[in-house]
Amino acid sequence: MNFDYSDKSQNLIDRLQAFMDEHIYPVEQEYIDAVHNNPNRWSTPPMIEALKQKAKDAGLWNLFLPEEYLPYGAGLSNLEYAPLCELMGRVMWSSEVFNCSAPDTGNMEVLARYGSEEDKKKWLVPLLEGEIRSAFAMTEPAVASSDATNIETSITRDGDEYVINGVKWYTSGAMNANCKIMVVMGKTDTSAPRHQQQSQILVPMDTKGVTVIRPMAAMGHYDEPVGHAEVSFDNVRVPAANLLVGEGEGFAIAQGRLGPGRIHHCMRLIGCAQRALDLACERVENRIAFGQPLSKQQSIRERIAQMHCDIEQARLLTLKAADNMDRYGNKVSKNIIAAIKIVAPKMACNVIDQAIQMHGAAGTSQDFILAATYAYARTIRLADGPDEVHMMQLGRNLIKDANA
Repeated sequence: MNFDYSDKSQNLIDRLQAFMDEHIYPVEQEYIDAVHNNPNRWSTPPMIEALKQKAKDAGLWNLFLPEEYLPYGAGLSNLEYAPLCELMGRVMWSSEVFNCSAPDTGNMEVLARYGSEEDKKKWLVPLLEGEIRSAFAMTEPAVASSDATNIETSITRDGDEYVINGVKWYTSGAMNANCKIMVVMGKTDTSAPRHQQQSQILVPMDTKGVTVIRPMAAMGHYDEPVGHAEVSFDNVRVPAANLLVGEGEGFAIAQGRLGPGRIHHCMRLIGCAQRALDLACERVENRIAFGQPLSKQQSIRERIAQMHCDIEQARLLTLKAADNMDRYGNKVSKNIIAAIKIVAPKMACNVIDQAIQMHGAAGTSQDFILAATYAYARTIRLADGPDEVHMMQLGRNLIKDANA
């Protein structure tokens, strides 16, 4: 692969960096304070709408959608999008400003690829405009959802409707006051082959029988104002047309969604880790201990050097995975996709942990972003499939290929 960014990418990198410098970093603490002081912690602060309009005006909108989804998105390849996603990852909430937030990005791709024209008009267009938010309901509390074939939520045909029953949790985005639509995965036929029992269906948040039970914390963080919810479905009825593609296609849709989905997280985590390293370098230069700046300590210098090396390795592997996806498709690139899904979250956890250590007690406080970014990095080691699943699949594939 070519390790130089294309002219198109570099232009967008420069413009996005300038936008971050002018509009995001200066209000970072203001946003955090607005969330914490908001009487409704699940309502997005009004300042975000002003920033979103600035991003639209600057042509920095829907950057995640590849060329096949034109005219909906910017038409970027995975490789072109990677450095932009990394920049957004330096400030965890900034992705929404550019309409590049999870789970909306994955849901928009699903709707663009699999939704009917009515679905696109009703849900995709408002999502593309940043007018509403969405949620993805897959994980369940009663079963090991790392094996997606375990899910128990039922989706049963009844005339012109489907009836949904079950309980989901860590339904990303469902707590947000502006969340209007969920993509729900459940089983339509338990007698079908194991990977053809599941289907995905669109469920509006205000449908009768949908109950948000409680917000779910991750490492003590509730990720306001987006939030992750426990949601119950009690005889929830939606039109049969809300089913995506057809019965038994849910697992295939999920696999297609999670391929690019978690590599986007890998890109963001590179940004989180780089920001942590930058903060650590600043901290150790200005913090005095035992009569000299921490930066004079050999152990600190060694840790800083290792953090840099770890980030660079993960960044290059992320770019290679993105390039492979563009060239050969997700299926052919499954091994390197699995590799970066294993590497990037672990790297981010380690780098951010070192940065916290260099900040002392302050690193665990609300005065720095490190605790929140650590919780994010640690959670991603479970989201979209835990590390162990990716390692199991990669190991299996490598052994099979070696003995072919």
